Amino acid sequence: MDKLQELTQKLYQEGLQKGKEEGEAILAKAKAEADEIVKKAREEADAIRAKAEKDAADYQVKVEGDVKMASTQAVQATRATVENLIVAKAIEPVKGALSDGAYLKDIITAVAKNFTTQESADLSLVLPEKLQKELEPFVKGELAKTLGQGVEATFSRKMEGGFKIGPKDGSYFISLTDEAFQELIGQYLRPATKKLLFG
Repeated sequence: MDKLQELTQKLYQEGLQKGKEEGEAILAKAKAEADEIVKKAREEADAIRAKAEKDAADYQVKVEGDVKMASTQAVQATRATVENLIVAKAIEPVKGALSDGAYLKDIITAVAKNFTTQESADLSLVLPEKLQKELEPFVKGELAKTLGQGVEATFSRKMEGGFKIGPKDGSYFISLTDEAFQELIGQYLRPATKKLLFG
Protein backbone atom coordinates (compact mmCIF):
# COMPACT_ATOMS: atom_id res chain seq x y z
CA MET A 1 0.00 0.00 0.00
CA ASP A 2 2.89 2.30 0.77
CA LYS A 3 4.26 1.63 -2.65
CA LEU A 4 1.02 2.54 -4.26
CA GLN A 5 0.82 5.68 -2.26
CA GLU A 6 4.42 6.49 -3.04
CA LEU A 7 3.80 5.91 -6.74
CA THR A 8 0.68 8.04 -6.67
CA GLN A 9 2.56 10.75 -4.82
CA LYS A 10 5.38 10.58 -7.38
CA LEU A 11 2.96 10.77 -10.30
CA TYR A 12 1.17 13.63 -8.65
CA GLN A 13 4.45 15.49 -8.07
CA GLU A 14 5.61 14.90 -11.67
CA GLY A 15 2.22 16.05 -13.05
CA LEU A 16 2.27 19.03 -10.79
CA GLN A 17 5.83 19.87 -11.84
CA LYS A 18 4.99 19.37 -15.53
CA GLY A 19 1.81 21.50 -15.20
CA LYS A 20 3.79 24.16 -13.37
CA GLU A 21 6.45 24.21 -16.14
CA GLU A 22 3.79 24.29 -18.87
CA GLY A 23 1.95 27.07 -16.98
CA GLU A 24 5.17 29.06 -16.65
CA ALA A 25 5.92 28.55 -20.37
CA ILE A 26 2.38 29.68 -21.29
CA LEU A 27 2.70 32.63 -18.92
CA ALA A 28 6.12 33.58 -20.37
CA LYS A 29 4.75 33.29 -23.92
CA ALA A 30 1.70 35.38 -23.00
CA LYS A 31 3.96 37.97 -21.36
CA ALA A 32 6.19 38.09 -24.46
CA GLU A 33 3.12 38.46 -26.70
CA ALA A 34 1.73 41.17 -24.41
CA ASP A 35 5.07 42.99 -24.48
CA GLU A 36 5.08 42.77 -28.32
CA ILE A 37 1.49 44.10 -28.47
CA VAL A 38 2.39 46.98 -26.13
CA LYS A 39 5.54 47.70 -28.19
CA LYS A 40 3.54 47.74 -31.46
CA ALA A 41 0.84 49.90 -29.84
CA ARG A 42 3.50 52.38 -28.68
CA GLU A 43 5.09 52.43 -32.15
CA GLU A 44 1.68 53.01 -33.75
CA ALA A 45 0.86 55.73 -31.21
CA ASP A 46 4.26 57.38 -31.88
CA ALA A 47 3.63 57.17 -35.65
CA ILE A 48 0.12 58.65 -35.25
CA ARG A 49 1.46 61.43 -33.01
CA ALA A 50 4.34 62.17 -35.45
CA LYS A 51 1.88 62.27 -38.38
CA ALA A 52 -0.51 64.51 -36.43
CA GLU A 53 2.36 66.87 -35.54
CA LYS A 54 3.54 66.93 -39.18
CA ASP A 55 -0.02 67.53 -40.45
CA ALA A 56 -0.49 70.32 -37.89
CA ALA A 57 2.83 71.93 -38.93
CA ASP A 58 1.92 71.63 -42.63
CA TYR A 59 -1.53 73.09 -41.95
CA GLN A 60 0.01 75.97 -39.97
CA VAL A 61 2.40 76.73 -42.85
CA LYS A 62 -0.51 76.62 -45.32
CA VAL A 63 -2.72 78.84 -43.15
CA GLU A 64 0.13 81.32 -42.61
CA GLY A 65 0.75 81.36 -46.38
CA ASP A 66 -2.96 81.89 -47.10
CA VAL A 67 -3.20 84.66 -44.51
CA LYS A 68 -0.07 86.34 -45.89
CA MET A 69 -1.36 86.11 -49.46
CA ALA A 70 -4.82 87.40 -48.44
CA SER A 71 -3.30 90.32 -46.53
CA THR A 72 -1.02 91.18 -49.49
CA GLN A 73 -4.02 91.08 -51.84
CA ALA A 74 -6.07 93.20 -49.44
CA VAL A 75 -3.29 95.81 -49.23
CA GLN A 76 -2.93 95.84 -53.02
CA ALA A 77 -6.69 96.15 -53.52
CA THR A 78 -6.85 99.00 -50.98
CA ARG A 79 -3.94 100.77 -52.69
CA ALA A 80 -5.59 100.35 -56.09
CA THR A 81 -8.88 101.72 -54.73
CA VAL A 82 -7.17 104.76 -53.20
CA GLU A 83 -5.18 105.29 -56.38
CA ASN A 84 -8.34 105.03 -58.54
CA LEU A 85 -10.19 107.49 -56.31
CA ILE A 86 -7.39 110.05 -56.54
CA VAL A 87 -7.02 109.65 -60.31
CA ALA A 88 -10.81 109.87 -60.77
CA LYS A 89 -10.90 113.05 -58.65
CA ALA A 90 -8.06 114.56 -60.69
CA ILE A 91 -9.79 113.77 -63.98
CA GLU A 92 -13.29 114.84 -62.87
CA PRO A 93 -13.03 118.55 -63.84
CA VAL A 94 -11.90 117.64 -67.37
CA LYS A 95 -14.71 115.08 -67.70
CA GLY A 96 -17.14 117.88 -66.92
CA ALA A 97 -15.53 120.06 -69.60
CA LEU A 98 -15.90 117.29 -72.18
CA SER A 99 -19.64 117.28 -71.50
CA ASP A 100 -19.93 121.07 -71.97
CA GLY A 101 -21.36 121.88 -75.42
CA ALA A 102 -19.63 125.27 -75.85
CA TYR A 103 -16.24 123.83 -74.91
CA LEU A 104 -16.72 120.84 -77.25
CA LYS A 105 -17.58 123.18 -80.16
CA ASP A 106 -14.22 124.95 -79.77
CA ILE A 107 -12.23 121.68 -79.56
CA ILE A 108 -14.10 120.07 -82.47
CA THR A 109 -13.51 123.15 -84.64
CA ALA A 110 -9.77 123.20 -83.84
CA VAL A 111 -9.35 119.45 -84.51
CA ALA A 112 -11.50 119.54 -87.67
CA LYS A 113 -9.47 122.46 -89.08
CA ASN A 114 -6.33 120.34 -88.77
CA PHE A 115 -8.05 117.58 -90.75
CA THR A 116 -8.96 119.97 -93.58
CA THR A 117 -5.42 121.34 -93.87
CA GLN A 118 -3.92 117.86 -94.11
CA GLU A 119 -6.46 116.12 -96.33
CA SER A 120 -9.58 117.04 -98.21
CA ALA A 121 -11.94 114.33 -96.99
CA ASP A 122 -15.46 114.67 -95.66
CA LEU A 123 -15.50 114.25 -91.90
CA SER A 124 -17.51 111.99 -89.66
CA LEU A 125 -18.19 112.83 -86.01
CA VAL A 126 -19.60 110.73 -83.18
CA LEU A 127 -20.98 112.84 -80.33
CA PRO A 128 -22.86 112.22 -77.05
CA GLU A 129 -26.59 111.77 -77.59
CA LYS A 130 -27.38 113.97 -74.59
CA LEU A 131 -25.79 116.95 -76.45
CA GLN A 132 -27.55 116.27 -79.78
CA LYS A 133 -29.93 119.27 -79.54
CA GLU A 134 -27.05 121.63 -78.84
CA LEU A 135 -24.44 120.21 -81.23
CA GLU A 136 -26.42 119.06 -84.28
CA PRO A 137 -27.20 122.59 -85.54
CA PHE A 138 -23.54 123.56 -84.94
CA VAL A 139 -22.21 120.58 -86.96
CA LYS A 140 -24.61 121.03 -89.90
CA GLY A 141 -24.33 124.81 -89.97
CA GLU A 142 -21.32 126.55 -88.47
CA LEU A 143 -18.79 123.71 -88.63
CA ALA A 144 -19.66 122.68 -92.22
CA LYS A 145 -19.48 126.34 -93.26
CA THR A 146 -16.13 126.91 -91.49
CA LEU A 147 -14.58 123.80 -93.04
CA GLY A 148 -16.14 124.24 -96.47
CA GLN A 149 -16.76 120.49 -96.83
CA GLY A 150 -19.19 117.78 -95.76
CA VAL A 151 -19.47 116.89 -92.09
CA GLU A 152 -21.63 114.03 -90.89
CA ALA A 153 -22.55 113.57 -87.23
CA THR A 154 -23.98 110.58 -85.40
CA PHE A 155 -24.96 110.63 -81.76
CA SER A 156 -24.20 107.78 -79.37
CA ARG A 157 -26.05 106.88 -76.22
CA LYS A 158 -22.92 105.08 -74.97
CA MET A 159 -20.79 108.24 -75.04
CA GLU A 160 -21.00 110.46 -71.95
CA GLY A 161 -18.71 113.23 -73.10
CA GLY A 162 -16.14 114.12 -75.73
CA PHE A 163 -16.19 113.06 -79.37
CA LYS A 164 -14.68 110.87 -82.08
CA ILE A 165 -13.64 112.38 -85.41
CA GLY A 166 -12.20 110.96 -88.62
CA PRO A 167 -12.57 110.77 -92.38
CA LYS A 168 -16.03 109.69 -93.55
CA ASP A 169 -14.52 106.59 -95.21
CA GLY A 170 -13.80 105.24 -91.69
CA SER A 171 -10.12 104.56 -92.41
CA TYR A 172 -9.23 105.90 -88.95
CA PHE A 173 -10.54 108.18 -86.22
CA ILE A 174 -9.29 110.24 -83.31
CA SER A 175 -11.04 109.67 -80.02
CA LEU A 176 -11.33 112.34 -77.35
CA THR A 177 -14.06 110.72 -75.26
CA ASP A 178 -14.30 110.66 -71.46
CA GLU A 179 -13.12 107.04 -71.50
CA ALA A 180 -10.19 107.67 -73.86
CA PHE A 181 -9.15 110.74 -71.89
CA GLN A 182 -9.39 108.88 -68.59
CA GLU A 183 -7.31 106.01 -69.95
CA LEU A 184 -4.67 108.33 -71.42
CA ILE A 185 -4.34 110.58 -68.37
CA GLY A 186 -4.63 107.58 -66.04
CA GLN A 187 -1.51 106.05 -67.65
CA TYR A 188 0.48 109.11 -66.57
CA LEU A 189 -1.25 109.82 -63.26
CA ARG A 190 -1.29 106.27 -61.85
CA PRO A 191 2.50 105.75 -61.58
CA ALA A 192 2.98 109.26 -60.17
CA THR A 193 0.10 108.80 -57.72
CA LYS A 194 1.38 105.35 -56.71
CA LYS A 195 4.88 106.71 -56.07
CA LEU A 196 3.53 109.70 -54.16
CA LEU A 197 1.25 107.59 -51.96
CA PHE A 198 3.24 104.41 -51.45
CA GLY A 199 6.85 105.33 -52.26
